[in-house]
Amino acid sequence: MRGVETRIQEIRHRIFTEVARMAYHTEWPTDRRIEALPFDIMPGEVGNIRNDIFLERAIVGERLRLAMGLPCRSAAEHAPLSDNIEAATREETYYTPPLINVIKFACHACKENEVMVTDGCQGCMAHPCVEVCPKGAVSLDRFNGRSVIDQEKCIKCGRCMDVCQYHAIIRQERPCAAACGMDAIHSDCNGRADIDYEKCVSCGQCLVNCPFGAIADKSQIFQMIRAIQAGERVYAAVAPAFVGQFGPKMTPGKLRAAMKRLGFADIIEVAIGADLCAAQEAEDFVEEVPEKLPFMATSCCPAWSMMAKKLFPEQASCISMALTPMTLTARLVKHHQPGAKVAFIGPCAAKKLEAMRSDVRSEVDFVLTFEEMAGIFAARHIDVENLKEDPHGINDASADGRNFAVSGGVAKAVVNVINEKHPDREIKVANAEGLRDCRKLLMAAKAGKYNGYLLEGMACPGGCVAGAGTMQSIKKSAAVVGVYAKQAEHQTATGTHHVAELDKLVD
Repeated sequence: MRGVETRIQEIRHRIFTEVARMAYHTEWPTDRRIEALPFDIMPGEVGNIRNDIFLERAIVGERLRLAMGLPCRSAAEHAPLSDNIEAATREETYYTPPLINVIKFACHACKENEVMVTDGCQGCMAHPCVEVCPKGAVSLDRFNGRSVIDQEKCIKCGRCMDVCQYHAIIRQERPCAAACGMDAIHSDCNGRADIDYEKCVSCGQCLVNCPFGAIADKSQIFQMIRAIQAGERVYAAVAPAFVGQFGPKMTPGKLRAAMKRLGFADIIEVAIGADLCAAQEAEDFVEEVPEKLPFMATSCCPAWSMMAKKLFPEQASCISMALTPMTLTARLVKHHQPGAKVAFIGPCAAKKLEAMRSDVRSEVDFVLTFEEMAGIFAARHIDVENLKEDPHGINDASADGRNFAVSGGVAKAVVNVINEKHPDREIKVANAEGLRDCRKLLMAAKAGKYNGYLLEGMACPGGCVAGAGTMQSIKKSAAVVGVYAKQAEHQTATGTHHVAELDKLVD
């Protein structure tokens, strides 16, 4: 639902804004403020979303806790919102799983998968739905002649749906489960959504597809702001998908000015890390495929690479060992600015999970989404679009590096580097977007269909511009990323001077 301003988006924005305000106003007693906030965000005596003001405030309360990096609680727990609020300042609180949570009492307990007859049924004479059902699950209502489906007999084959000329038979699936390419969501004993964390790769698609806003992930808004206030030198590493996320009039120069106003030491474009990643993957592909590996898959999307390693362990060695653009950018910053901290600002929930790994935590100190960043801007009353342009802009990344944000861009960047150094070598590419299609791609690769290929996988349909932390229409975002990429001085990764430092960063 990116690009559509729903009530859920409004509430999320308000919560991120209020958490940022709490972080900035150190004179406020945080425990008292968090207790009052549900009444500020959901005022009045009558609910306007669920017709239950007490339930609305309870849900907002758990969202506030998650936005503070605190654990989610069930309705059975008797404790104030401010319970253990001091833990928000301790790193281990945020890094304690799970990252993505179902707020159980916000879940609508949607049907997992049910074929049902709607009021559109005309009770026609033909009743082809009855005739094609292989299990005799469809019958006629003796009073009005409409079709009725016996859910005990129905095998969800969909044949009745296909033959109904009125399209009066539909399939209803739980939206979060339908969006999960890992089949990690099922029902608990109360019929509410439950996440199997052994399967989950934190792509965040369940989060953005729940129409009831029952799924939320932890945030580091509070911790990052407090670090800046404490005098830490925090650098903002902004993912390539940033273009257009904060309004159509936002420019890289205005974004830099906004970040500096918030107290960041500086801002660096993660497209530079993408250039480094493309150069490293190009080198690895030439050296290893097909002599050592049957194929090579890109590594920049953590949800894709984690899915591959979970479901296809025998092919795990075929996933590129190159560091991701986020990690490479963080290493570059810390190589030039020892003692600095790095905050990755991007579109992705899975990047939060990646940063929880012990080997990445030392590189990336905070991970925030564009949506969370918008809340921080609102808390400080910063209108990014109308700021005075910073003449220094951001960085000198390549067009290919900036295009990492869109599906197909990663593989193209790697191929372009290979073509520069090995112009006679033909590189075959296959790519998939969305984890279900990514699984099909790797299944075919396992069967030998893509031997010698470079495979690109993107967990989000459309690429990083469709990440769970984005706010704009996916197609519009992809278009503006393409326009911005064309403004780069260099087309390929090898044109940027930071590529010369790659060996220092990967040793």
